[in-house]
Amino acid sequence: MSDYEAMTRAYRRAGGDPQVLRSPECASLIVNKNRILGKRKVEGIRIFQTEELPKGVKITLVTQKGYRIEKPVYLCFGILPERGLQEIYTDVRIADGSSITLIAHCTFPNAVKIKHIMSACVRIGKKAFLGYHETHYHGERGGAEVIPKGKIYIDKGGRLDTSFTLITGRVGKLRIDYEAKAIERAVAELVARVYGKGDDDIWIKEKAILDGPYAKSLIKTRVAVKDRAKTEAIGITEGNAPFSRGHVDCIEIVQGRAKAKALPLVEAKDDRARVTHEAAIGSIDKIQLETIMARGLSKEEAIDVVVKGMLK
Repeated sequence: MSDYEAMTRAYRRAGGDPQVLRSPECASLIVNKNRILGKRKVEGIRIFQTEELPKGVKITLVTQKGYRIEKPVYLCFGILPERGLQEIYTDVRIADGSSITLIAHCTFPNAVKIKHIMSACVRIGKKAFLGYHETHYHGERGGAEVIPKGKIYIDKGGRLDTSFTLITGRVGKLRIDYEAKAIERAVAELVARVYGKGDDDIWIKEKAILDGPYAKSLIKTRVAVKDRAKTEAIGITEGNAPFSRGHVDCIEIVQGRAKAKALPLVEAKDDRARVTHEAAIGSIDKIQLETIMARGLSKEEAIDVVVKGMLK
């Protein structure tokens, strides 16, 4: 089997449809460790440059001003062997008035000792839109260490809609660190959904800086942990401008000997700003669990149904 075929199979295990990677109507990129296995560019993307590095790849993506790309761009990053290091460096610039959605699947199906580092620099122009939705699959042995870090700037009237999802298989060790700065009338929405098991170790920090009048943000975190897994979720919002609005919303579910910590932090530097937060940590409702088990599911199966329902 070729590396391309193996990656498309791994892409499916991460929840993607391999057919979109072959579609001439969609831009796409497939990377195994530090090798680019496939790339396609479509109209509306002015620059789509890739460079193979000794330990990973560098990606530059720039849209055309005022161009709205209708179909998503599909990205597949992964490591096929049991061990390895992958470093992804991305520079994304969404031009004024343009719109694009990136759908990424990161897959490490055989991970025993895998390290994936992603460093992103993103600039969203005036009245521009970026949707970035990332789904991960780290295999079943908990051998992955994933460290994504992103700095995002949203210009006047721009919008960011981003999500990170890891609810199938083991997590391993996860360290998310995202920061979005929004100026006048810009909007930032950051969502994370993670399900930890075994001895998984999850740390999520998402920060929204509202630096312009009428800027808005939502940080929404949903994490479930069971067995001996542990999680810490930090949601930070700074309301630095008049009439800025921000909210941090964190819910965590704990089962077995797992541990969870939620730290919503809000700060206002203008008396006309409004920033709020809510956080809840608890176990699955007993009556809800018994109702599902009455339909023939085991306790573990019932827990998975409830948790995945919340995470989706």
